[in-house]
Amino acid sequence: MIYFVGAGPGDPELITVKGKKLLEKADVIIYAGSLVNPKILQLAREDCQIYNSAEMNLEEQLTTMKEAQEQGLEVVRLHTGDPALYGAIGEQMAGLDKAGLNYQVVAGVSSYAAAAAYLKKELTVPEKTQTVILTRQEGRTPVPEEESLDKLAAHQSSMVIFLSIGMLSQVIEKLSHHYPPETPVAVVYKVSWPAEEKIIGTLATIEEKMAARDISRTALIMVGEFLDSKFDKKSKLYDKNFSHEYRSSATEKQKRG
Repeated sequence: MIYFVGAGPGDPELITVKGKKLLEKADVIIYAGSLVNPKILQLAREDCQIYNSAEMNLEEQLTTMKEAQEQGLEVVRLHTGDPALYGAIGEQMAGLDKAGLNYQVVAGVSSYAAAAAYLKKELTVPEKTQTVILTRQEGRTPVPEEESLDKLAAHQSSMVIFLSIGMLSQVIEKLSHHYPPETPVAVVYKVSWPAEEKIIGTLATIEEKMAARDISRTALIMVGEFLDSKFDKKSKLYDKNFSHEYRSSATEKQKRG
């Protein structure tokens, strides 16, 4: 069997239990060498065949997986974060489907979730935003026109921008079409790695704060009021005056005596 596994954002302990077990028994591992923390490969058996996908094109990866499966070997295709986000697994799965090969996808911990944990912030704030947009700025790879940053910014929701730190000026310019200058912004670099770092500012100040930093990749841009929320509005989930399927409200309890 071939398994696509999310390795998590960097910290080897943030791989899922299922992913860890698959790595430990794998005969072949193809890992995203430019992003995956190499320490996670210490989970592999000594006789495991390990390939760095940064040095392989798509056809070479598919051929390696096909040959391994034909030999009855267990294969782990190891991606950073969660493979469903910017992992380019769609084209790999299409190739495996065409070849009639069996595979499964194992979810992982995305860097956006790790960044929210590092910042100690909740992405969805009661009565302020219940929407999170995960996106990126157009670069060498285009983005559909209807998903351009300036159009998405009109929602003023929580936003996490991947793969765009090297284009920070363009990002800020487009976001400024709808978010006010005082909107909080956080740049989170190499989250969950030993070198993790956060730079906090606003749309008006973040470029100046980043000017002295040598950060051009492996960073998320996070934007929205969730970064500065005082939680003056509590959720209904634990409100004593709000009943639901599992709990009666305080008022209902009083009525019952």
